[in-house]
Amino acid sequence: MTDKKNHPSKERTLVIIKPDGVQRTLIGEIIKRYERVGLKMVALKMLIATEEMATKHYYEVGGDAWLEEVGRKAAAAYEKKGLKSPFASFKENGIAIMKSNAKYLSSGPVIAMIWQGNQAAGLVRKITGGTEPLSSDIGTIRGDFTLDTYQMADLDQRSIRNLIHASGNTEEAEKEIPIWFSENEILNYRLVQEQILYDVNLDGILE
Repeated sequence: MTDKKNHPSKERTLVIIKPDGVQRTLIGEIIKRYERVGLKMVALKMLIATEEMATKHYYEVGGDAWLEEVGRKAAAAYEKKGLKSPFASFKENGIAIMKSNAKYLSSGPVIAMIWQGNQAAGLVRKITGGTEPLSSDIGTIRGDFTLDTYQMADLDQRSIRNLIHASGNTEEAEKEIPIWFSENEILNYRLVQEQILYDVNLDGILE
């Protein structure tokens, strides 16, 4: 007997349309991309996050290990350009990046959403595209709708403007979702299309 509660169709992931996505009036276009693959939206809200909330969003998932890794990658990027990182340690560099990201995420209205469906986290990441818009594939949201680069973001000393945050995997989503949504804001309902996507025998199609 299949455990319906833990069925792959119940996987959930968090998506946030960042302030630049809202200001570029891409909300409908972004939602359409996730809807048409068959994912189901189970929560949606528009809000302005505080810097504290945005900082929690980044730190809660990875903690100090995330700060170290982000700082290490940034230091490597400096070295690649023949420069020395201005920070004394990877962690200090990571903290600076986290603060910059939190400032960006809290700079204006955002749209927070939870999407549900088989391989929700992986599908959303694929549809969204890579972190840097320039190197994201054509056909992804970032590849089609924005032009920012690491080079320009570094030059301007800011976070890269890439329209969307999407949970990296289901484990990340489980940590991120409670930051943005209470349990009573997440809806449990049925879409007719789920019968086509998930019902084993396609019962009920024929009259």
